[in-house]
Amino acid sequence: MTTNHQHATATLEITGMHCASCAAFVEDTLSGTHGVQRAAVNLASEKATVEFIPSVVNITALTTALENAGYGAQELKHNENRAAQAEAIEARKIAEYTALKRRFIVAVAMAAVIMPLSMTMLVPSVEHFIHETIGMQALNVILLALTLPVLLYSGREYYVSAYSTFLHRTANMDTLIALGTGAAFAYSVVATLAPRLFEQHGMRAEVYYDTTATIIALILLGKILEAQAKGQTSTAIKKLIGLQAKTARVLVHGQEQEIPIEKVRVGDVVVVRPGEKIATDGEILEGASSVDESMLTGESLPVEKTSGSAVVGGTINKTGRFTFRATNVGAETALAQIVRLVEEAQGSKAPIQRLADKISSVFVPTVVVISILTFVVWFNAMPADTRLPFALVNFVAVLIIACPCALGLATPTAIMVGTGKGAENGILIRNAESLEKAHQISVVVLDKTGTLTKGKPVVTDFVLLKNTIQLKDALQYAVSLEHHSEHPLASAIVDYAAAHSIDAVFAVHDFLAVEGKGAMGIVAEQSVSVGNTKLMELHHIPINTEATATAVELLAEAKTTMFMAVNGIIVAVIGVADTVRETSREAVQAMQKRGIEVVMLTGDNRTTAEAIAAHVGIKRVFAEVLPQDKATIVKQLQAEGKIVAMVGDGINDAPALAQANVGIAIGAGTDIVMEAASITLMRSDLRDVVRAIDLSRRTMANIKQNLFFAFIYNVLGIPLAAGVLYPFTGWLLSPMIAAAAMAMSSVSVLTNALRLRTTKNGVRNFNSAVF
Repeated sequence: MTTNHQHATATLEITGMHCASCAAFVEDTLSGTHGVQRAAVNLASEKATVEFIPSVVNITALTTALENAGYGAQELKHNENRAAQAEAIEARKIAEYTALKRRFIVAVAMAAVIMPLSMTMLVPSVEHFIHETIGMQALNVILLALTLPVLLYSGREYYVSAYSTFLHRTANMDTLIALGTGAAFAYSVVATLAPRLFEQHGMRAEVYYDTTATIIALILLGKILEAQAKGQTSTAIKKLIGLQAKTARVLVHGQEQEIPIEKVRVGDVVVVRPGEKIATDGEILEGASSVDESMLTGESLPVEKTSGSAVVGGTINKTGRFTFRATNVGAETALAQIVRLVEEAQGSKAPIQRLADKISSVFVPTVVVISILTFVVWFNAMPADTRLPFALVNFVAVLIIACPCALGLATPTAIMVGTGKGAENGILIRNAESLEKAHQISVVVLDKTGTLTKGKPVVTDFVLLKNTIQLKDALQYAVSLEHHSEHPLASAIVDYAAAHSIDAVFAVHDFLAVEGKGAMGIVAEQSVSVGNTKLMELHHIPINTEATATAVELLAEAKTTMFMAVNGIIVAVIGVADTVRETSREAVQAMQKRGIEVVMLTGDNRTTAEAIAAHVGIKRVFAEVLPQDKATIVKQLQAEGKIVAMVGDGINDAPALAQANVGIAIGAGTDIVMEAASITLMRSDLRDVVRAIDLSRRTMANIKQNLFFAFIYNVLGIPLAAGVLYPFTGWLLSPMIAAAAMAMSSVSVLTNALRLRTTKNGVRNFNSAVF
């Protein structure tokens, strides 16, 4: 549970949900609890995400409300050992699956006997033998005895659930199953024990025990297949949780001691041997190695680590032995945050699901009304001797074929598989809404520094103007000043000076960093300014002909230029270059091939910006943009009627990321950027932007296919079961076929969603098919 002063968010594991109507009822129950601000229930993952006011309602009250409504609920605590939690949940699901199989075996065994005994009329000699020996009524009693275990054991859950929903004045899929099989069974019991009631009215006393038993057996078969498919939809999250180490080797008084992972504390020194899993996040103190981070980032090549390097819990140490100091443990580790992000995404709802939710809320009552109308119409339309069984069969078929499950699973299963597929390949999607929006992107705005380029500028030229200052003095002034700045260009100057064995030796007074322009201060009693043209203009420092000519030459080479002034006189022109990433041009071309306009946004001057844009194939450029104006540019593009994705990696990109329709943080970025972003890319590879968009497009296509299957199945199946074709073709739908169709409808939706898992992602080879 995450908490702030105003509200808290908790994830509840829900048991007892069988269809979309169940999910809707659970959501209504939670939303209707005083103190709950929002509740979202996911049928596929069997979880609920609840935002509530802790001072008004607590977790116990929420779980009690659900238990009173007939459902089980338990909080999933992110600050506890998720691996242990996952194992407990998996053990419970295995136990439930085993019980489900037992119920199915009993139903199939009974149905295998009931079915042939109910079909004796197909073999006249067998029918005659039974009639002469025990009699048909005795046979019906035997069939009744064989059907009772199916109802009371195999199908008990459906009747208990239907009764519970009735008490709460609602209905779900279990209501339809209970009504359908219950009506067929009750009719058969009366026909068995009091056949004369039918004969007195000129009707045949037929029994439908085979229908009751077979329907329950087929529904249970569908549930088994559905459970297997559901298990596969959560494969990605299981893999992520499985990455967590169970123990850590900690140094205690100089001795190695193996302890459970949950006992590791921040500051502990952990020992990692070759081939071992890194226990938690930390910083290497001693030793060096290469680390396989592919399970988190999808990057196949091991990453070299030395003293001072950061390591991430869950990754694999390949070759060397090292010790590291734990910096994040438990729920604060990168792996735990990724798991939480993926779980939240899988538990969220896409806007496209709203239609299915609205239909699900009235689906079961509507089907019950249609089934009653079907019964009334056929009872009045058929001859007296056949009208009751005829009307009953169609009544049962309508109830059984209707499937709200397929509607409820259509969207969340695809969302679960899609977000899981992304997580496996280093693409973290915040929620279902972000995944849905991404397929509509028409413009991608790329921040230049750190996105198109490597984000680490280097000084390529330090040109002294004639008759001004010595190089050593200039570098000492510059490095002393820039040592106080955190800007990447300042770091480039510091690195350049270090390469020339020059340190920041002078004290600096009155240091001032002017955003988007440069820095200035008093260095060794000299007024020193280092920055762009705007900084020079701001302080009325003239740029002479020599400085201008030098700057033009550097700009022509796509280098960022800065001027260095001492006491109001320019003494040097500095050229800085930020290398374009090797994959940037390929990624830009891939986006353009998909009909997406690519725009570059940068604070650099126009000449430098256009040179880099031309290199990667971008036609539209916004140059000399101050950090606070980036969001304004995004708004401008949105005003043109475009769906905008903003891709950035720095804190100054956060407002633009939040403003964009889809904000994409690249290279993991900072915590602030990740918080503002809709999608986080673990690698600094622009091709992952394309992969994320492709993933969104495929997922949305899959959802639309699922919804089509679910809608068309019910739209065609219910009228067919009601017998609308009988007057024209003589076709009727057997309730047993209806049961098989209903079971398979959910399985077909799940199977279609699982196709997303088999999509080639092209992480290793971008030229192959991407998502």
